[in-house]
Amino acid sequence: MSSAIESLSAITLATHDMARAVRFYTSLGFVLHYGGETATLSSFKIGTNYVNLLDQPQEQRWKWWGRVIFHIADVDAMYEKVIALGLQPEAPPRDAPWGERYFHLADPDGHELSFARPLATGLPVQPRS
Repeated sequence: MSSAIESLSAITLATHDMARAVRFYTSLGFVLHYGGETATLSSFKIGTNYVNLLDQPQEQRWKWWGRVIFHIADVDAMYEKVIALGLQPEAPPRDAPWGERYFHLADPDGHELSFARPLATGLPVQPRS
């Protein structure tokens, strides 16, 4: 019997304002699979995986927890879309020594999203923090 972890099914992010969070993710091109602006749980399908949003009471607080990394076809095009939406990424896209082009963006609840694409360097993509 193997206990090896086989895959990641979903990541669930807490929100204090479901309507605002759903609008944010749909504006970036995420496709709503379940729930919506008035739901307590909403899911966005990404390939065979999901990003879930879970409504939490205002008194529930969190600090920086890490980041979720999304591989996309064109990092620079996504960056331009983010700027056109009036959002403020951490910095412009850049090439990293671990073999990805990426930029970070915080969602309205402070969860860090990274949009990345492996570079054609022939180097394996290394995990990053």
